[in-house]
Amino acid sequence: MSVTTPQPQAQQSESGLLSTRPVWLVGILATLAGAVVTEAFALVARAAGVPMEAASPGATEAAEIPVGGFFGGVLFWSVAGIVLAVVLARWAKKPARTFTVTTVVLTALSLAGPAVAPHTAASTQIVLAASHVVAAAVVVPLLARRLSHVRR
Repeated sequence: MSVTTPQPQAQQSESGLLSTRPVWLVGILATLAGAVVTEAFALVARAAGVPMEAASPGATEAAEIPVGGFFGGVLFWSVAGIVLAVVLARWAKKPARTFTVTTVVLTALSLAGPAVAPHTAASTQIVLAASHVVAAAVVVPLLARRLSHVRR
Protein backbone atom coordinates (compact mmCIF):
# COMPACT_ATOMS: atom_id res chain seq x y z
CA MET A 1 0.00 0.00 0.00
CA SER A 2 1.39 3.33 -1.06
CA VAL A 3 0.60 6.66 0.59
CA THR A 4 0.91 9.74 -1.54
CA THR A 5 1.80 12.95 0.23
CA PRO A 6 0.31 16.06 -1.35
CA GLN A 7 2.93 18.33 -2.84
CA PRO A 8 2.87 22.00 -1.83
CA GLN A 9 1.60 24.21 -4.59
CA ALA A 10 3.89 26.85 -5.94
CA GLN A 11 3.24 30.12 -4.19
CA GLN A 12 1.99 32.91 -6.36
CA SER A 13 2.63 36.51 -5.63
CA GLU A 14 -0.49 37.93 -4.06
CA SER A 15 -0.01 41.33 -5.61
CA GLY A 16 0.79 40.29 -9.13
CA LEU A 17 3.25 41.53 -11.66
CA LEU A 18 3.90 45.00 -10.25
CA SER A 19 5.33 43.69 -6.97
CA THR A 20 8.42 42.46 -8.79
CA ARG A 21 9.06 45.59 -10.85
CA PRO A 22 11.37 48.43 -9.79
CA VAL A 23 9.69 51.10 -7.69
CA TRP A 24 10.46 53.79 -10.27
CA LEU A 25 8.77 51.77 -13.02
CA VAL A 26 5.66 51.18 -10.94
CA GLY A 27 5.70 54.92 -10.22
CA ILE A 28 5.77 55.76 -13.92
CA LEU A 29 2.95 53.32 -14.69
CA ALA A 30 0.89 54.60 -11.76
CA THR A 31 1.49 58.17 -12.88
CA LEU A 32 0.35 57.44 -16.42
CA ALA A 33 -2.78 55.72 -15.12
CA GLY A 34 -3.47 58.59 -12.75
CA ALA A 35 -2.95 61.17 -15.47
CA VAL A 36 -5.35 59.42 -17.85
CA VAL A 37 -8.06 59.01 -15.20
CA THR A 38 -7.67 62.61 -14.01
CA GLU A 39 -7.80 64.02 -17.54
CA ALA A 40 -10.92 61.93 -18.24
CA PHE A 41 -12.48 63.34 -15.06
CA ALA A 42 -11.67 66.88 -16.24
CA LEU A 43 -13.08 66.19 -19.70
CA VAL A 44 -16.36 65.00 -18.16
CA ALA A 45 -16.50 68.16 -16.04
CA ARG A 46 -15.75 70.29 -19.10
CA ALA A 47 -18.53 68.51 -21.05
CA ALA A 48 -20.90 69.16 -18.13
CA GLY A 49 -20.29 72.89 -18.54
CA VAL A 50 -17.75 73.60 -15.81
CA PRO A 51 -15.67 76.57 -16.97
CA MET A 52 -12.06 75.51 -17.22
CA GLU A 53 -10.48 78.83 -16.37
CA ALA A 54 -8.37 79.43 -13.28
CA ALA A 55 -5.96 82.02 -12.00
CA SER A 56 -2.79 81.67 -9.98
CA PRO A 57 -2.33 83.77 -6.85
CA GLY A 58 -1.48 87.32 -7.86
CA ALA A 59 -3.02 87.02 -11.33
CA THR A 60 -5.50 89.66 -12.44
CA GLU A 61 -7.63 87.29 -14.48
CA ALA A 62 -8.22 83.61 -15.05
CA ALA A 63 -6.60 81.73 -17.91
CA GLU A 64 -8.01 78.74 -19.73
CA ILE A 65 -6.90 75.31 -18.58
CA PRO A 66 -6.17 73.54 -21.87
CA VAL A 67 -7.26 70.03 -22.73
CA GLY A 68 -4.38 67.92 -21.50
CA GLY A 69 -3.62 70.34 -18.69
CA PHE A 70 -4.73 67.94 -15.98
CA PHE A 71 -2.72 65.12 -17.57
CA GLY A 72 0.38 67.32 -17.60
CA GLY A 73 -0.18 68.46 -14.03
CA VAL A 74 -0.33 64.88 -12.78
CA LEU A 75 2.85 64.02 -14.68
CA PHE A 76 4.66 67.05 -13.27
CA TRP A 77 3.70 66.60 -9.63
CA SER A 78 4.03 62.82 -9.63
CA VAL A 79 7.75 63.08 -10.30
CA ALA A 80 8.16 64.20 -6.69
CA GLY A 81 6.06 61.25 -5.55
CA ILE A 82 8.18 58.79 -7.52
CA VAL A 83 11.38 60.24 -6.08
CA LEU A 84 9.86 60.02 -2.60
CA ALA A 85 8.88 56.38 -3.16
CA VAL A 86 12.35 55.42 -4.41
CA VAL A 87 14.02 57.14 -1.45
CA LEU A 88 11.66 55.51 1.04
CA ALA A 89 12.13 52.09 -0.58
CA ARG A 90 15.84 52.45 0.01
CA TRP A 91 15.98 53.94 3.50
CA ALA A 92 12.64 53.81 5.36
CA LYS A 93 11.82 51.10 7.88
CA LYS A 94 8.19 51.08 6.78
CA PRO A 95 8.23 52.55 3.27
CA ALA A 96 4.59 51.85 2.36
CA ARG A 97 3.20 53.39 5.53
CA THR A 98 5.54 56.38 5.41
CA PHE A 99 4.71 56.97 1.73
CA THR A 100 0.97 56.72 2.31
CA VAL A 101 0.93 59.06 5.30
CA THR A 102 3.17 61.59 3.57
CA THR A 103 1.23 61.61 0.31
CA VAL A 104 -2.16 61.83 2.03
CA VAL A 105 -0.93 64.86 3.99
CA LEU A 106 0.51 66.44 0.83
CA THR A 107 -2.72 65.78 -1.08
CA ALA A 108 -4.72 67.43 1.71
CA LEU A 109 -2.39 70.44 1.63
CA SER A 110 -2.70 70.64 -2.15
CA LEU A 111 -6.42 71.34 -1.78
CA ALA A 112 -5.57 74.81 -0.53
CA GLY A 113 -4.44 75.86 -4.02
CA PRO A 114 -7.83 75.51 -5.70
CA ALA A 115 -9.58 76.92 -2.63
CA VAL A 116 -7.74 80.22 -2.87
CA ALA A 117 -7.49 80.49 -6.67
CA PRO A 118 -8.59 84.06 -7.49
CA HIS A 119 -10.91 84.85 -10.39
CA THR A 120 -11.94 81.19 -10.55
CA ALA A 121 -15.53 79.94 -10.54
CA ALA A 122 -16.53 77.87 -7.51
CA SER A 123 -17.42 74.95 -9.78
CA THR A 124 -13.93 75.07 -11.27
CA GLN A 125 -12.37 75.21 -7.81
CA ILE A 126 -14.33 72.10 -6.85
CA VAL A 127 -13.23 70.25 -9.99
CA LEU A 128 -9.61 71.28 -9.43
CA ALA A 129 -9.68 70.07 -5.82
CA ALA A 130 -11.45 66.85 -6.77
CA SER A 131 -8.87 66.23 -9.49
CA HIS A 132 -6.12 66.26 -6.85
CA VAL A 133 -8.01 63.56 -4.95
CA VAL A 134 -8.70 61.56 -8.12
CA ALA A 135 -5.02 61.56 -9.10
CA ALA A 136 -3.92 60.59 -5.59
CA ALA A 137 -6.56 57.84 -5.43
CA VAL A 138 -4.95 56.20 -8.45
CA VAL A 139 -1.24 56.86 -7.93
CA VAL A 140 -0.80 56.49 -4.17
CA PRO A 141 -2.31 53.00 -3.68
CA LEU A 142 -0.37 51.54 -6.60
CA LEU A 143 2.96 52.84 -5.31
CA ALA A 144 2.11 52.01 -1.69
CA ARG A 145 1.26 48.45 -2.67
CA ARG A 146 4.61 48.12 -4.44
CA LEU A 147 6.41 49.59 -1.42
CA SER A 148 4.71 47.05 0.85
CA HIS A 149 6.79 44.38 -0.90
CA VAL A 150 10.14 46.00 -0.14
CA ARG A 151 12.20 43.54 1.87
CA ARG A 152 15.00 44.47 4.20
